Amino acid sequence: MEFSVVVPTLNGRQQLTACLDALDERLPTAETVVVNGPSTDGTSGMIHERSDVDVLVEIADRNLNVARNAGLDAASGDVVALLDQNHRIEATWPATIEEAIESGADAVTGPAHRPVRGGITTEAEESRTIAGRQVTYFDGGNVALTRETVEALDGFDEYLETGGARDVAHRLAGQERTVDWQPAMSVRDGVETDGGDEDDPRIVTVGRPFVNDGPHHRWAWKYRSLAYRLAKNYGPRPTVLRRLAGHTTVDGVASIRGMLRGEVTPTGGLGRGRAVTTNTLRGLKDGLRARLGDRTPKRNPHGISSRDDRAVERYEWPRRTSPRRPK
Repeated sequence: MEFSVVVPTLNGRQQLTACLDALDERLPTAETVVVNGPSTDGTSGMIHERSDVDVLVEIADRNLNVARNAGLDAASGDVVALLDQNHRIEATWPATIEEAIESGADAVTGPAHRPVRGGITTEAEESRTIAGRQVTYFDGGNVALTRETVEALDGFDEYLETGGARDVAHRLAGQERTVDWQPAMSVRDGVETDGGDEDDPRIVTVGRPFVNDGPHHRWAWKYRSLAYRLAKNYGPRPTVLRRLAGHTTVDGVASIRGMLRGEVTPTGGLGRGRAVTTNTLRGLKDGLRARLGDRTPKRNPHGISSRDDRAVERYEWPRRTSPRRPK
């Protein structure tokens, strides 16, 4: 079994160093592919000085799903893992992936142990039944997929700024592919966070790359992403509208409570409401258009095969099964 590990990074040199060190210690035979967004912190120079990176892909986009697709396209392994720059794999990670894939899983994932104020939080398995499909969600920064699965999905949907992993989970369920949750496929996050958003752990605002956290941007993209992927994967059915209504009701009540407590200004609350409404409608429209644009089981008109200009530069070094290049 040939492993490739893809690590997207953006202005996270220190975190990336710890991530790569853990990979080199615990999975030294894997092909390591680093996809560097337009970093300005010397990440490229650091990669060139290391002896344990096989491929470096430089991209201009700040979209995480573009970075993921660039890495998936560059990787050569028959099993490809995606790893967050902030994650350090734990000792049981490699063997757990191998055992799950050999047992027939199309994808395998596990928990991230994240430091928060006052302690550590650990993710639990999350799955839901939507329109008769059993959907198992996963952290897009800790998942491994077979090459055949990557090709069947055509990678991630680059329309999305956030929620890309959630979209893949829906498409895996639509293709009746298995996602194996394994507690032993665990990673440790080296960055303290302020919590997250149930839509996608990447909406966390502390220490997370590829996220534009401008005014109302987080709320806007949460709802545009949610509406888009539901419309794209399930079409204009009542289930979609009920789920959107449920999310907006919960967040609307929370916003009102925040205004009553003085935590959110009336102007801020109204701006958030406009962002939610506008982007929900836009997501529905774009999702239905995407559904018509790709009627195959891939449901991905913005996948790996949609473009070939992601890489600005690409550097390759000898595989680690041969003598390493000197530091």
